[in-house]
Amino acid sequence: MSERMLAVRQDVLGGPEVLKLTEVERPEPGPTEVLVRVRAAGVNPTDWKHRAMKIFLPDPPFTLGWDVSGVVEKVGFGVTIHKPGDEVFGMLRYPHGVGSHAEYVVAPSRTFVRKPAGIDHVQAGALPLAALTAWQALVDTADVREGQRVLVHAAAGGVGHLAVQIAKARGAHVLGTASGPKQDFLRELGVDEPIDYRSVDFAEAARDVDVALDTIGGDYGPRSLRTMRRGGVLVTVAGRAQPEGIAQQAAEHGVRFETLLVEPDFHAMSRIAELAASGRLRAEIDTVLPLADAAKAHERGETGRVSGKIVLTV
Repeated sequence: MSERMLAVRQDVLGGPEVLKLTEVERPEPGPTEVLVRVRAAGVNPTDWKHRAMKIFLPDPPFTLGWDVSGVVEKVGFGVTIHKPGDEVFGMLRYPHGVGSHAEYVVAPSRTFVRKPAGIDHVQAGALPLAALTAWQALVDTADVREGQRVLVHAAAGGVGHLAVQIAKARGAHVLGTASGPKQDFLRELGVDEPIDYRSVDFAEAARDVDVALDTIGGDYGPRSLRTMRRGGVLVTVAGRAQPEGIAQQAAEHGVRFETLLVEPDFHAMSRIAELAASGRLRAEIDTVLPLADAAKAHERGETGRVSGKIVLTV
């Protein structure tokens, strides 16, 4: 008889009320895979968007969640880098490896790296998807270097506040947009030029930007171009929420435009773990809730007033 576990499932698309704690079959690791007992799992905007509408995933039923921090329970044939009992964290393959809002999850072994001993599972569970997004945008795509001016939009948000810290770790001068009440938080993160987008036009306040990270979409891309130097890089992680012709507009400004969709990356996760272990990268935790309260986590996220990350504990 197969073993069972609890998972937050949904049978239909809809509001937070469609999320139900359900007993399902526990997965088993195949070759090169590990079974991880989940201790904490971040909740990201992509979770509530996929809950409500068809984007990348097939039709429900499914279990959401891409962030994982936990303990290796079992390893499949051929796995050498993890052993049962190891504390690990990482991001399931986006978008189709989804399923971390559960008691256990199976994934390829190199999805995960060792959790630094100095951070707990809540902190580790908050990092992977948002930190990988920021890393892949700023480091892999834009190659942010010391002394460059980096503009981060929604700099108090899940991706944004980690992007600020990664840019600072690279030696950049950081400009960040957020509402007035979050300006002190931006300064605590190390933002050199906080911009209250409600009281000023960031396109007028920011100047000589080398790299801009758009986490919002809409007109933020075109407006960001007005702040940028020729030869700069504009990276959007806002999905398909881009105005028509943005790539052409960027080319006319002499700016490279890129759209990024986050991917699992063992090397980048290892670097993120190093930054976290050194204290140079830390997730701001907005809300911690038990797995059974996943619907409340989604409700909180959809208010748009979150600073940092929401985490479910298991």
